[in-house]
Amino acid sequence: MKTNGGCRRIRAFGGSRLALLWRRMAQKKYLQAKLTQFLREDRIQLWKPPYTDENKKVGLALKDLAKKYSDKLECCENEVEKIIEEIRCKAVERGTGNEHYKATGIATIEVFLPPRVKKDRKNLLETRLHVTGRELRSKIAETFGFQENYIKIVINKKQLQLGKTLEEQGVTHNVKAMVLELKQSEEDVRKNSQVEEEEQNEAKLKEKRIQRTKRGLEILAERAEMVVDPETTPYLDIANQTGRSIRIPPSERKALMLAMGYHEKGRAFLKRKEYGIALPCLLDADKYFCECCRELLDTVDNYAVLQLDIVWCYFRLGQLECLDDAEKKLNMAQKCFKNCYGENHQRLVHIKGNCGKEKVLFLRLYLLQGIRNYHSGNGEEAYEYLNKACQLFKELYIDPSKVHSLMQLGFSAQEARLGLRACDGNVAHAAAHVTSRREKLDQIRKEEKEKKRRRLENINCLKGMGYSARAAKQALHQASGNLEEALQILLSHPQMWWLNDSGPETNSHQESPSRETIDQLVYMGFDAAAAEAALRVFRGNVQLAAQTLAHNGGSLPPDLQLSAEDSSATPPTSPSDSAGTSSASTDEDMETEAVNEILEDIPEHEEDYLDSTLEDEEIIIAEYLSYVENIKSATKRN
Repeated sequence: MKTNGGCRRIRAFGGSRLALLWRRMAQKKYLQAKLTQFLREDRIQLWKPPYTDENKKVGLALKDLAKKYSDKLECCENEVEKIIEEIRCKAVERGTGNEHYKATGIATIEVFLPPRVKKDRKNLLETRLHVTGRELRSKIAETFGFQENYIKIVINKKQLQLGKTLEEQGVTHNVKAMVLELKQSEEDVRKNSQVEEEEQNEAKLKEKRIQRTKRGLEILAERAEMVVDPETTPYLDIANQTGRSIRIPPSERKALMLAMGYHEKGRAFLKRKEYGIALPCLLDADKYFCECCRELLDTVDNYAVLQLDIVWCYFRLGQLECLDDAEKKLNMAQKCFKNCYGENHQRLVHIKGNCGKEKVLFLRLYLLQGIRNYHSGNGEEAYEYLNKACQLFKELYIDPSKVHSLMQLGFSAQEARLGLRACDGNVAHAAAHVTSRREKLDQIRKEEKEKKRRRLENINCLKGMGYSARAAKQALHQASGNLEEALQILLSHPQMWWLNDSGPETNSHQESPSRETIDQLVYMGFDAAAAEAALRVFRGNVQLAAQTLAHNGGSLPPDLQLSAEDSSATPPTSPSDSAGTSSASTDEDMETEAVNEILEDIPEHEEDYLDSTLEDEEIIIAEYLSYVENIKSATKRN
């Protein structure tokens, strides 16, 4: 894209000593991956003769192997020999660990430490698999100098559960474990006790934030299943790409609510670059998404975006090698985008009229695919993906002066960026696009608000007839919101009355009806015995009893006819019914705090996930392109 008469170029990665160090580390990782690839292709077993002798020392044949591969790679023979020896030592170490595990049952876990740790970030730890997650966490903390309560362990892309054994959680010999530190400080533990105490308090606050996140999301998900007044009670709803509410099967609604809630919270932490807290939220989101049916995930792009966010988080934590299935996650994201948007984005264009904003997601996808291929030793594939990301960046780059022009018209910076990308950088078209979108969304919100108001009125109407809110809600769901049809459903299925809001423990008791209520039903023409039985079932509710008897020819349906023993039961009184309000009030305050913290991180703009300045991506593209170019240059020189 042309700007100010010149061509926009990607900012080059800095030439500082730190940048040079990172470049060398990246080049070494690339060589390691490439040599490992060659060894697999040639079926070389470095831990066996002639590369390793009987004393597990290096064999003479290793030098010949280094010469062969250095010629193939056209790089320094000594460097290749050094890396092959490192690979051989790790293979011997792993073989020794395998023999030890078979003989003793003691497993080896590869522990990846946080970036701030000065020692080797990849370390081995021995443990038995019948120990609990809590015991493993304690051992890791003691071995590597962490405070036990301020670390989280991720194994097999899941948070380690403290109360279960490693075996129960699928932990095996030679598994990889990543340590996430809850402290924000990147310095070593200071000797100053006051500062140390502050750091501990900070870590405690982080842990509390994670727990509040969990509770807040659970409350909001539960409210979606309840009957609440949208004017006074915050709750979560699921909308499609146009902003209209989606009807989700009740069996999957809560899981999807929790998945999307955890994802939004994780994204909020990603924006603040708090990757250590973001990852557990994203992994929890992945867990809940997996409880939803495949067809549902193929209709929304949320799951694809989550896969990108998880891989991005591992990358920013410097632990991409811990994510064994990075390729699988990126392929899954690509497949979901294809199913959701269409082969050539035709479905997306049909719904939204353009696909400019969604290209941001593909830029990150290509970038991560390039990084993964680079670290896997696939230089050509890495260059291909990185180049695609680079081209997309140039296409999506936005002239700051255009954003400023739109902001002067009263639009936010986010609206300006999204509008410009949707309209290929045309300011006038972007202004019209954002204005039109605002008007459509306002109209949709009014319609959705009216639908919720009518639904609440219908539920209250059915409650006024004696049905519970839960029964009313279920009947209306089956009747697609039609009040008359919902009433017929309830009359045809009187057992739905047992869907009581107060829980099953209060549903098992039938009160003895008063003489007055029995006489009322008899006066209406019903048999006295049938009237008494109906009133016992419906706990004295004359209206429901009359409706049910009338609908069923003057008698109760078989599944509601009670035995003499059941009908004689009387509800017990509970001394806890008049419990004090002090603790309840405290719990309510804590719940309000948890909910508000969640709501603060849920963006107002439903396309927030498509908005990015692309500043980080710009630097990383240039960085990894320079790595690939250096490999090409070295090859040409040699």
